[in-house]
Amino acid sequence: MNGDRARFEQTVLPHLDAAYNLARWLTRNDHDADDVLQEAMLRAYRHFAGLRGEARPWLLAVVRNACWSWLQANRPADVEPLDDGIADDSLPGPEAALARTLDRRLLNEAIAALPVQFREVLVLRELEDLSYRDIARVAGIPIGTVMSRLARARRLLAESLSVAAAPRLRVHK
Repeated sequence: MNGDRARFEQTVLPHLDAAYNLARWLTRNDHDADDVLQEAMLRAYRHFAGLRGEARPWLLAVVRNACWSWLQANRPADVEPLDDGIADDSLPGPEAALARTLDRRLLNEAIAALPVQFREVLVLRELEDLSYRDIARVAGIPIGTVMSRLARARRLLAESLSVAAAPRLRVHK
């Protein structure tokens, strides 16, 4: 039993920051992320024997599933079905350029405002640097859906930030 615990700690715990980051972005709340992460780590430990492949995508999948369960139980309005048939407009990802030119708080608010299905793929790709294949495994969706959601997330983010960055017109009376 101690060997399993030591192997779990050595294999999984180095990815705890990435796991918390995903939980934080999906729940949009530090306290809720702590609760979800605690549950996810218990699940991960219970099912550690089932780990196949790399630990990071596996752990992020466990955290993602724990987040979705928590969201469905606590904020069902956040988990609404999506129409993933929306075409990719092939807009370049605005995240990197905007992070340098816009206020970081504005960017964080824009990401947090995305529907959770889009927010999760954006966070996994742009902040956690996972491959499309790993995102598909973590989220349990086809790679084409990952690409579609990521393109839509980037487009929504760009639209949100362009509206936020647009100069405000003042009405003089």
